Amino acid sequence: MKQKAWLSRTLPSGKILCEACRQSCSLDEGEYGICGVRRVKDGALQLLVYGIVSALHSDPVEKKPMFHFFPKTKALSLGTVGCNFSCSFCQNYQISQYPKENAHQILGQEISPQEIVSLALTNGCDSIAYTYNEPIVFFEYSYDIAKLAHSKGLKNIYVTSGYETKKAIDTLAPYIDGMNIDIKSFSDTFYKEICGARLKPVLEAVQYAHAKGIWIEITTLLIEGKNDSDEEIREIAKFIASIDTSLPWHLSAFHPMYKMLDVPRTQISTLHRAYKIAQEEGLKYVYVGNIDDNAYESTYCPSCKNKVIERSGNIGQFVLNHLDKSGICPNCGYKIEGVWH
Repeated sequence: MKQKAWLSRTLPSGKILCEACRQSCSLDEGEYGICGVRRVKDGALQLLVYGIVSALHSDPVEKKPMFHFFPKTKALSLGTVGCNFSCSFCQNYQISQYPKENAHQILGQEISPQEIVSLALTNGCDSIAYTYNEPIVFFEYSYDIAKLAHSKGLKNIYVTSGYETKKAIDTLAPYIDGMNIDIKSFSDTFYKEICGARLKPVLEAVQYAHAKGIWIEITTLLIEGKNDSDEEIREIAKFIASIDTSLPWHLSAFHPMYKMLDVPRTQISTLHRAYKIAQEEGLKYVYVGNIDDNAYESTYCPSCKNKVIERSGNIGQFVLNHLDKSGICPNCGYKIEGVWH
């Protein structure tokens, strides 16, 4: 299914500028964007994956990972093919890089926005998550689903690398309730050489989305010898704290994947070291991921230090929530920051 990619405009040169992401592709007739799923045809930008889903599952919301967002509920999670990044360590490269590695072929099943929302409701999901690949590359499809979902009382979550333009965030903001944004590194060189992107737009997206009132959680996949130095971890922690010390930070373990098969798994000691540094910089909510570690996956009240949400499992999917529906600590009355029932 193809549809006009309406977040675009024609430049004086006649080229079409894609305004969805900060790659800002300027395209001639027949050219594809970096994502591989947006192409100019007949003088207009087309979204080639509108309504074409490559992955669809009902997941624990904790898998996104979103730990302060309707705990212990399900999110209908969907993705298409295509990505505006080219991360050497991509965990979902089979779909994210598929068009670029298969002569721009599109893979997936046709599902309309109405059908997606219906599936979420019939499967008892409280939210819809746009994930698995980068959702900004299928912006128009995600927007149509999110707007309809919002009207039906469902929440919407963007799981993203944080390369949205301000225009895209402005357009999505009335309907997107939460975002998990990757800060993959605090090195522009890392972003350029390993991800095919830049650091600054990501930091700007975090700041801007937070300013728009969207609930933000941050994820960093720690890779041994690449982005796990004390200095870099501290810089990311300081950046997060400069926006809001209440933003949860998920420190996830890398395992060899895609073009980084020669890089070892992240050591548990590395995750624990990063966790401690984040706390030293004043972050209230820090978590480890991709390992089963109850002590480091659980939420502690910043005021009385009681364990208020207990989690176990490699994605924190086994949850015992002691908070009330407003997120209030039962011991001291502190309101835990987040999106609660």
